Amino acid sequence: MKKFGLGKGLGSLIPPKSFFENTIVREESPVKQGLGDRVIEVGVGEIRPNPQQPRKYFSPSNLESLADSIRKHGVIQPLIVTRVDIGYELIAGERRLRASKIAGLSTVPVIVREVEKQEQLELSLLENIQRHDLNPIEEAVAYQRLLDEFNLTQDELSKRLGKSRPGIANMLRLLHLPEEIQRALAEGKITYSAARIIVGLPEQDRMGFFYKALKSSLTVSDMDYEAKKIIVRKHTRKIKDPNSLEKEEKLRHALGTKVTIKNSGAQGQIIIHFFSQEELNSLCDKIEKF
Repeated sequence: MKKFGLGKGLGSLIPPKSFFENTIVREESPVKQGLGDRVIEVGVGEIRPNPQQPRKYFSPSNLESLADSIRKHGVIQPLIVTRVDIGYELIAGERRLRASKIAGLSTVPVIVREVEKQEQLELSLLENIQRHDLNPIEEAVAYQRLLDEFNLTQDELSKRLGKSRPGIANMLRLLHLPEEIQRALAEGKITYSAARIIVGLPEQDRMGFFYKALKSSLTVSDMDYEAKKIIVRKHTRKIKDPNSLEKEEKLRHALGTKVTIKNSGAQGQIIIHFFSQEELNSLCDKIEKF
């Protein structure tokens, strides 16, 4: 019987549909059998969720749609499971398992595989990536787990998953975003492209920029333009004349608020910032006493 190996993506793990149709068997106690590559029917209650599952959110409406399809056509693609002490543990196919339960199925077709923990996580990740089921944060967390738990480098991970190393690096950078921005990305309130722009900003500017982008409904193009202006201002700030920086600091100390000096040749501006009407009144009192 033909074997379908690991390490080459889901295509090498999951046989073609014709293979399923020719090999499905139904057994009362399949865990006792030498299953090889056969597809068998297993009770849905015998399968426990995959603890390595990178996907955390399953759309209720999408599950209902899949359940309707399963009621009409059955489960077309078998789930992939591994044997455990009691029953089976899911490797790939949690969405199909959940929808099968909603559809009222008592059994589902499965292929049993013997895999290591790392392979289990890799296969779960691959299935979700290839189906575009993971949000960017779930994908980034899964990459980080593989790196941390199995001591892999980004180069090794890219080869194992068939993903580019820069792509993996960019995804991992999302985990440096504040939790609120990560949540917005996971919930689809901002796009991956928008998140990449935000993570490229200085840390102290990210939340303010995020709120501005949401409030003003900025497009990705608008966000890119605004982000570049912030980066240019930060760069300009770093190379400002030391004498101006010293004078700004003295004025800040005297007035108790942010002060910016803008030079334009022999001329310039002193900008005094205030953040409430009370603070403005206090600043006016201080200036009058000078």
